[in-house]
Amino acid sequence: MKTELPLLACCTPLANDLTETEAGELEALFGALADKNRVRIVSMLLNAGEACCVCDLEPQLGISQPTVSYHLKRLTDVGLLEREKRGTFAYYRLAPEAIGRVRALFA
Repeated sequence: MKTELPLLACCTPLANDLTETEAGELEALFGALADKNRVRIVSMLLNAGEACCVCDLEPQLGISQPTVSYHLKRLTDVGLLEREKRGTFAYYRLAPEAIGRVRALFA
């Protein structure tokens, strides 16, 4: 005699809690953080607690000033950093609204 077993669902329905816009923003954020120098810049600015000049970051990273500036621009473009001009120098700091996002990523 054959016993029939009840059918079970093989998969749990997945929740889709990200909108297309939010997914795009995260994609850009992760893309900007997909470089070790940019991750190091964010970490340094997170620990600095104040705005830093490119000339402060250059010796720590061991890369040229134009390369540091390129990385800072990428991070600024996705909203992680704010740029402030002081005379001929540019100073960068983490954007206040980005600090929580960055801390969560590094936790």
